Amino acid sequence: MKKVFTILAIVGMLFFVTSNIQAQNAKAQTEKKVEKSKNSDAAATDTKSFHQELKKRFVEGGPAFMGIVLLTLILGLAVAIERIIYLSFADTNTDKLLDEVEQALDEGGVEEAKELLRNKKGPIASIFYEGLERMDEGVDAAEKAVVSYGNVQVGQLEKNVSWLALFIAVAPMFGFMGTVIGMIEAFDKIEAAGDMQPSLVAGGIKVALLTTVFGLIVAIILQVFYNFIIAKIDSIVNKMEDASISLVDMLVKYSHNK
Repeated sequence: MKKVFTILAIVGMLFFVTSNIQAQNAKAQTEKKVEKSKNSDAAATDTKSFHQELKKRFVEGGPAFMGIVLLTLILGLAVAIERIIYLSFADTNTDKLLDEVEQALDEGGVEEAKELLRNKKGPIASIFYEGLERMDEGVDAAEKAVVSYGNVQVGQLEKNVSWLALFIAVAPMFGFMGTVIGMIEAFDKIEAAGDMQPSLVAGGIKVALLTTVFGLIVAIILQVFYNFIIAKIDSIVNKMEDASISLVDMLVKYSHNK
């Protein structure tokens, strides 16, 4: 009988200890969830406050100059995205293309190489095709055609990039103009009041500085895209020049072996 009571006592103690441990674990998990929820709410509040603050500052800058600065950003991003997409499609694996053209020249001559290039996209394939078009007039004529059409393709690559540079220059200028006009309005208020009160001019000066800040932000964003596009164009142009030299050498070799 004592053994039964002892066993029951041990089982009861184990049950009690287990229950306490489970209760403590549940409490700890609940506290963690609450703390995590608080952190999430705090982060959401910070994010929300940032967007609200940005919107507030933009509205405080005034619709006239801030609207112009926003329009500059939209147009600049449109040009940048269009150029990035165009340059992405214009980039070509020149080594592979040169191997295919050389193989076509060896197997079927100029006509087969031209047929190959008709189905290829990109400025390098177009330059190759123009060079092969003049091959019946000699290697010198083909080389001149490659150089001339290469300049045309460079112009296509740089198309609309000048507009992006214009937006980069204009955005901070509109910001500075808004600042100057805001300062003039602040001094007009001082003159009308006949007294130099900080509260009288603080609002005008704040609005004036906000236009400058947003103008500089727009210029910085567009400048990053501009530098990326210029670097991409330089890379493609270098490939075009190297590939053109290789094509001329290939045509010289083909004319000697023909």
